[in-house]
Amino acid sequence: MGVAAGPIRVVVAKPGLDGHDRGAKVIARALRDAGMEVIYTGLHQTPEQIVGTAIQEDADAIGLSILSGAHNTLFAAVIDLLREREAEDIVVFGGGIIPEADIAPLKEKGVAEIFTPGATTQAIVDWVRANARQPAQA
Repeated sequence: MGVAAGPIRVVVAKPGLDGHDRGAKVIARALRDAGMEVIYTGLHQTPEQIVGTAIQEDADAIGLSILSGAHNTLFAAVIDLLREREAEDIVVFGGGIIPEADIAPLKEKGVAEIFTPGATTQAIVDWVRANARQPAQA
């Protein structure tokens, strides 16, 4: 995959039963204000809905916000569905209440980055800019 034209496109999603979306909205706004196109899916999305939206919207990245404690299951489901749909080039990152001990195993499954409470919006914007697209292959 080469460098796409236009702004970076990011799907920001709240999977599962978690109804706390303030953080996701703050990140969505920060990404938008940084010039990215953001598609916010709203609350209570299934992994299938999230992946379907990302593919339909030709997203470069998916940002998941999870506070419910179901991060291991939900991240894995999104990663697995992206593989099944041959869309592994969509980078998955996330944030929320995720124990330090769970971060390395999530990254091993394919989650590119995890942001925990205290991460700045600028750090997230910078990371997405640096990682959402792969450089053009020679």
